[in-house]
Parts: sequence; C-alpha cells; structure tokens
Amino acid sequence: MSDHYFTAQPASADERRTINVPLAGRTRAIQVAPGIFSPDRIDQGTSVLLQHAPPPPASGTFLDLGCGWGPIALTLGLLSPDAQVWGVDVNERALDLLTHNATALGLAGVHAATADQVPADQRFDLIWSNPPIRVGKQVLHDLLTAWLPRLTDDGVAYLVVQRNLGSDSLQKWLSENGYPTTRFTSVKGFRILRVTPVRPEDANGTRG
Repeated sequence: MSDHYFTAQPASADERRTINVPLAGRTRAIQVAPGIFSPDRIDQGTSVLLQHAPPPPASGTFLDLGCGWGPIALTLGLLSPDAQVWGVDVNERALDLLTHNATALGLAGVHAATADQVPADQRFDLIWSNPPIRVGKQVLHDLLTAWLPRLTDDGVAYLVVQRNLGSDSLQKWLSENGYPTTRFTSVKGFRILRVTPVRPEDANGTRG
C-alpha cells in the first residue's frame, strides 16, 4: 500500500463523506475522506485519550500533534472554546478536513497547519497526541524531540500509545532523554503517557 496517511498528498481519490462521531459528549457530523488516518471512525487509541485524559484548561494554547481529520483538536476546541488549538499534520488532505470540520462546528480557535506553518516561537500549555508510531522509531523520536521542548514551563503532554507497539519503551526513552514521563493510566491495551518538561531547578541539580 503506497498511500500512507503520513503522505503529504495522498494518491487516493479525495472522496469526502460525512460520518457521525461522539465528540465532547455529543454526536457531531464530521467530514472525512480516504488517504488519512482512521477515515471511518475515531480509532481506539484516540478514543482512550479523549475519554481518560484530564479535562483541558479553560484557556491557553494547545497542540494536537498528528491531528488527522481532527478528533483531538476538535474536542479540545469544544471543551475549551477560549483556547487556541493547533492541529499539526503532514497530510494536506487531513488538514483541509480539520479546517472544514472546525468551521462547521464554529470553532474559530482551532487552526490546522503543517509544522513549518506554526510560528517558531509558539509554545504550548498542553499537548494531546496519538503519535504516528508506524512512521518508525527514529522519525517518531525526531518528531517528539521537535515538539516537546515547546511545552511551557508548566505545560504537560498526554500521549496515547498501544502497549504492543512500544509504549513502555517509549516511556523509558522519553525519561532517559530529559522528559520526565509517567504512565497516567492504562486502558484496553493502551497507555496514556504523561510527559512534563524539566523544571529549571531540576536541570540545575536542585529540587524544590
């Protein structure tokens, strides 16, 4: 299969259709298409994250890394209408769908963007992500080391990763590479990892 969801421009026909999915406690009509991640439904990992991560703050700047058609970004926008939410993906079709879906839901604070369209100095109070594990370990590590440093000092990231696809080894790698990581919860074979930035006092070898 050559048409991966992590392709910038999918080769499959852009045949859009509407499905009904549960987002932020209500059923919503969402537009989807082939050539993106989980085009028929909210995948199980994302569903676990949406149901079990702590509620987001009422405001702030949030990131959905690997947003697809937008279940995470849209949920953040619905739960926190005063927040600015960035949905980032390499897949241009997915980004166009997120823009359409956000507009249809009246979510002016949700922005779809490729990585280079996000301002370089933009930092995030919250990251929610079902990261693209299947891109390979090195690409995944590069992706996380590009975005986790952009957490604010009090920011936090919640990543959902299937246990059978290496959640425990990813937790170990993150912790060993300067990102304190704990297992927030485990549901249906998925781990939600809680990642925080190194506090300045910890980096200096002291603790408060």
